[in-house]
Amino acid sequence: MKRKGTWTLQDIPNQSGRVAIVTGSTSGIGLITARELAGKGATVVLAVRNRMKAENAAERIRAVHPDAKLDIISLDLANLRAIEKFPEHFRASHGSLDILINNAGVMIPPYTLTADGFELQIGVNHLGHFALTGLLFDMLLRTPGSRVVTVSSGAHKMGKIDLDDLNWQRRRYRKWQAYGDSKIANLYFTLALQRRFAASDSDTIAVAAHPGVAMTELQRHSRFLEWSSKLIAHDVERAALPTLRAATDPGVKGGEYFGPGGFLELSGHPERVSPIRRAMDTRFADRLWSRSEELTGVRFDHAAARSAA
Repeated sequence: MKRKGTWTLQDIPNQSGRVAIVTGSTSGIGLITARELAGKGATVVLAVRNRMKAENAAERIRAVHPDAKLDIISLDLANLRAIEKFPEHFRASHGSLDILINNAGVMIPPYTLTADGFELQIGVNHLGHFALTGLLFDMLLRTPGSRVVTVSSGAHKMGKIDLDDLNWQRRRYRKWQAYGDSKIANLYFTLALQRRFAASDSDTIAVAAHPGVAMTELQRHSRFLEWSSKLIAHDVERAALPTLRAATDPGVKGGEYFGPGGFLELSGHPERVSPIRRAMDTRFADRLWSRSEELTGVRFDHAAARSAA
C-alpha cells in the first residue's frame, strides 16, 4: 500500500490482457472508471441498459484513448431475465473475467417496482448485482487474481434492512431509507461474498468502495442534493478513485472498503475506510444472502465453481 493520501490515477498498474466489466458506465463514476481502465490497457465491457448512451460513452473514451479496447453488452439490472442473458453474451466473446465492477445504481426515485416486483433501489443496487455476480461466479474463480468491486455509499449508515419487507409493501415508503438499505446491502454482499471466495480456496477477492460526495446524474431526483453537491462535492474524476483503487491496487485485500480520506469521507484521496459496525454483522449478511437467493433464483454453485477454479 502507498502511504496515506497519495494514491492517484498514475498509480493504476498496467491492465493489459485483463478483462473488466463496469455496470452503469455511460456517465459519472462508471464512465471515468471504464475510461481509466481502458487507458491502462484493459478490455472494458460497458454493461449498460441504453445502447445509444453506451456508444456515446465509447466515443468519449476513445477521444481520450484512441486505442481503447471496448465492448458493449446490454444489461438491465431491473429485469432478471435480462440479467440472465448477459453472461451468455459475455462468454461468447471473452474467456476470462478479471474485474467485475458493480457500479450502476439508482438514488431516491419515486416508489417504483422492477420488472420482477422489487422496490427499484434494492432491486437494482443490490439484487441485480447479486444475480449478475452469481451468474459470473465460476468465471471469476477461473481467472487468477480476479476481483469484484461493489460500489456502496456513505448513506449505508442509514441502512437498517427489514428482511420481511424488502419491497416496502407494508410500510410507508421512505426513499432515503430505501436508498440507505440498498447501500448497506452492498456491504453485506461484499462481506458474505468474500467469505465464499475464501471458502473456495481461490485468490479472487470481493472489495467495496464509496465515492464520497460527487456531482453525478444520481442526484437528479433531488434539487437540494444538486444544489448542496455543488458546494461540498469533489469532481467526478476524484470520486472514481476509490473504485479504481479497489479494483487495481495490488495491496488490496478481500473484504476491504475504500473511500475518500478527507473530512467525513466527503472528498480526498482514496483510503481504506471503515463501515459502521452494523454492516459487519456476518449473521445478518448470511440472512440477506439467503433472502437474495430466494428472490432472484440465483445460487452461487460452490462445488462447480471449485471444480472450475
